[in-house]
Amino acid sequence: MARGDLADEQWAQLEPLLPRGKKPGRPPVWTRRQLIDGIRFRVRTGIPWRDMPAGYGPWGRAYDLFRRW
Repeated sequence: MARGDLADEQWAQLEPLLPRGKKPGRPPVWTRRQLIDGIRFRVRTGIPWRDMPAGYGPWGRAYDLFRRW
């Protein structure tokens, strides 16, 4: 967990508010928490999406989630 990532208590409050997927299928490779931490990292630092660290998941997936919301 990096310095700016969500703490467990913060995630416990945020997770019930997020929309659930309706389609059955393969489980996601990247957790929603990782992607949200990546979005928060990008917004906080102002880096280009393509320069997002790999630990937060692929930049395209994080950008897609950000764009849809």
